[in-house]
Amino acid sequence: MELADEIRIAAPKDVVYAALNNPEILQKCIPGCEELIKHSDSELEAKVVLKVGPVKAKFGGNVQLNTDGAPDSFSLTGQGNGGAAGHAKGGADVTLTADGNETILKYEAKAEIGGKLAQLGSRLIQSTAKKLAAKFFKSFADVMAEETVA
Repeated sequence: MELADEIRIAAPKDVVYAALNNPEILQKCIPGCEELIKHSDSELEAKVVLKVGPVKAKFGGNVQLNTDGAPDSFSLTGQGNGGAAGHAKGGADVTLTADGNETILKYEAKAEIGGKLAQLGSRLIQSTAKKLAAKFFKSFADVMAEETVA
């Protein structure tokens, strides 16, 4: 499964980049995120509860960040396990482009799923993934707008 999108955020690029590396902000924005622990500058651990169709599961997973191109771009890879519900692994490439006092964030993500989740059908999985991504970026843009005003 592949996802790609672009969103305009009303904050300068360095502020957006810093926020994307702030576990407190990310935890607020990630749908269903119960816990997000930053082990190092390149390693995060998350606990997320998700409902996909009839399947609801608590996922535990790890995310590795590659910030070689920062603050213009970075990538992340991760994997999570939801027990009997299944597992997921994937990654995303993110680019940040300054546009005046705003930032254009583009991402391309790929994910593979297995277990009960994979049996639900690719349409349901794809639409749920798009909704979750849209919800994350809307929340992130809202938080950034609040931070910029504050």
